[in-house]
Amino acid sequence: MKKYIVCTSINKPTLAIKKFDLMKDWKLVVVGDKKTPKNYRLKNGIYLSPAKQEKIDKKLSDLIGWNCIQRRNFGLIYAWKQGAEVVAVVDDDNIPYKNWGKKLFINSKIKTNYYITNQEAFDPISVTNHNNLWHRGFPLQLLDKRKIYKKLKKIIKPDIQADFWNGDPDIDAVCRMEHRPNCKFRNKFFPFASNKVSPFNSQNTFISKNVLQFYFLFPHIGRMDDIWASYYVLSMGFKVIYGKASVFQKRNKHDLTKDMLKEFIGYENNLNLIKDLKKNINNINSYIPKKSRLAFLRYQTHFK
Repeated sequence: MKKYIVCTSINKPTLAIKKFDLMKDWKLVVVGDKKTPKNYRLKNGIYLSPAKQEKIDKKLSDLIGWNCIQRRNFGLIYAWKQGAEVVAVVDDDNIPYKNWGKKLFINSKIKTNYYITNQEAFDPISVTNHNNLWHRGFPLQLLDKRKIYKKLKKIIKPDIQADFWNGDPDIDAVCRMEHRPNCKFRNKFFPFASNKVSPFNSQNTFISKNVLQFYFLFPHIGRMDDIWASYYVLSMGFKVIYGKASVFQKRNKHDLTKDMLKEFIGYENNLNLIKDLKKNINNINSYIPKKSRLAFLRYQTHFK
């Protein structure tokens, strides 16, 4: 099975990148940006320079723009063209544990903990030992209703596996400002899934090739690029399972106030977006700007 790892970076190879680059069963693809060091080098992986990306699709490059994490869409296209059956999307500050990528549930039937809720969305962090926190992109309007769940066992066949992250978790800026957490998620809670859509990110997530043409990191919507991608593909009927922490995130330096401003589009729209996607998947177009719509259409042409 061909397995690829896709990441963007503006730093010299980090400890996480060096570890991913040494994995024998995986091929690493690092997507560069204008700020990435000119002499960026990998031992075994592929570096997609800005010039190589423009060679793949100059028009798509212009629509996405530079100096943004959504450049990793080019890594997804590249992996698809190389025949990838599973693509892991990661961040360069998520240091993999030895168990990373060893136990994949994608495209396999698995009996798992399954949470049923009558709310519009499910927060994956709410059923762990750090349930005072919430996942980035979970609608804030539902925070006080997160514990109204029914738990059972169910066999599912996931298309996506979103592994968790110890250390600094993927929570929004408001949650991070309030709690400043340093997490260690207990393995006993994993894996699990839900009957409702739920946010998953692009920092430690495994995606089946069947999802790739629909999984697009939308540019020009701040820090909701991967969150809205997750709501979009899950609203199509694809299934996600959450796995135990397989990385330690030593988070790159962030300005939390700037993060909060980039997340405001989500605070304002996430709940309505989820409701509208449930009615019609094409309602995504009412929430993203024209450039994003055109970029998504352009991106999909590469998967025909």
